[in-house]
Amino acid sequence: MTNDEMNQILELNGEERYDYFLSLVGEEREIWILVNSENRFLKIESDDGALAHLPVWPSSAFAVEYAKGASDLSPKSISLPDFFKKWVPGLTKDGLEVGVFPGRGDTLWITEPEELKRDLQDEMSSF
Repeated sequence: MTNDEMNQILELNGEERYDYFLSLVGEEREIWILVNSENRFLKIESDDGALAHLPVWPSSAFAVEYAKGASDLSPKSISLPDFFKKWVPGLTKDGLEVGVFPGRGDTLWITEPEELKRDLQDEMSSF
């Protein structure tokens, strides 16, 4: 992917990035997160602490782009079966939402783990 292509995708609004995410993850069958040197995943909380989410990306390249300037974050792949079986129940239990494909703007599609799982399953059924 060229820098121009990446920039065009990162400039999409939250809903368009969500659709792109579903399409690419449906094909590749993996989700990307960022982890620190202790293998702890990046979790982002709102200023008032009322909302916390796990940011996810459709590819390693987008996760790396997001982490630029943060020296201790690196991309980690999660297979869709693992995400469905382990992560969705764990995130739900911990009360964490999922921030799907953060881009350059302030808009971010935040959803419940179960809803993302259903949307991904719907997307995969079209293949």
